[in-house]
This record gives sequence, C-alpha cells and structure tokens, in this order.
Amino acid sequence: MGKRLSKIYTRTGDKGETGLGDGSRINKDDSRVHAMGSVDELNSWIGLLVEQLISANEPGLTPMAGFLRGCQHRVFDLGGEISIPGYQIITQAHVEKIETELDALNQHLQPLENFILPGGSALIAQAHLARSICRRAERDLVTLQNEPEQSTNPEGLQFLNRLSDYLFVLARYIAREQNVEEVLWQKG
Repeated sequence: MGKRLSKIYTRTGDKGETGLGDGSRINKDDSRVHAMGSVDELNSWIGLLVEQLISANEPGLTPMAGFLRGCQHRVFDLGGEISIPGYQIITQAHVEKIETELDALNQHLQPLENFILPGGSALIAQAHLARSICRRAERDLVTLQNEPEQSTNPEGLQFLNRLSDYLFVLARYIAREQNVEEVLWQKG
C-alpha cells in the first residue's frame, strides 16, 4: 500500500471536485463518483449485515458472515477499479465464487411462488437492504459504462449482479434458518 493518510481533511474538494486514484480530478457529481459512492455505501451495508449475522449467534448463519466479509474486500477492490479508469481487479473467478455460494444456499430453499417483501426479521430486512443498495451500485456502474469514452471492467458489473442475487437468496435462507415466515406480497 502506498501513502497513508495522516491528515483526513485536505481542502482539495472544497470546490466540488475530487481526486481519482490515477491523480486526475473530476466533479463530485460525475457518474464515476456516483458509482464509487454507491459501491462504498454497499460496503458499509454489507459490513452491518456481517455484524448482525455474527450477533445472531446462529451456527447456520456464521459461514455467511465469513463469506460476506470476503465479499467486502472485493467490493472495496471494485471501488478502487472505478476510481482508476482502465484498472481491473475483479475477475471471473470472483463472480464464480459468488455463484458457488449462491447455489449452495439456494439448494435448501423452496422455489419462489410469489414476490417477497423485505421483512420477517430485522436480519432478513437487513439482507434485503444490502441487496437493494447493491442493485443501485449496479445501475450506477451501468450508467458509467454507457457514457462515451468511459472504461469499466465488465466483470465488476457481473460481480454486483451476482452479489445482489446472493443477498436475495441469503435473505430467504435467513428466514429458513430463523424459522420465520417470509413476507409475501399481497395483491391489491
């Protein structure tokens, strides 16, 4: 790791610009900054979910906390990718790891027959909140990708897509482990 921050405020962003990892400066309302911010927010929500999984002290949920902690590191890497145009860290192997974990959880669940609302327990709702933030990060990355002359790693987008799927299945798995009825959407 390069430089370490010894002073948190620099005043370099006081006029609405921020620095990227490659040293260039852009406006804080740039789509790249939106994507970085959503990915950063996702990391925070996953961190909260991990701590809540640990606090639940349920053996069937402990492995998910460890897996998500690893995902946090990759989400941080993705933020780094976005902050350095053209840089790539996330690989297909990261996407496949999520798919493997997702398949392992999903095999224990009944097929979906209805839409599910976030709820049933605070932990289930937290998993859904992380999922919805992940979907926003995904949308923000698509917006960035669709801009002319913007470079992003396609595996980063796949990673977010799979991670949001994992978080959805995790919410369902938590309901199963906690023996809580899923909150099914009721029409009209």
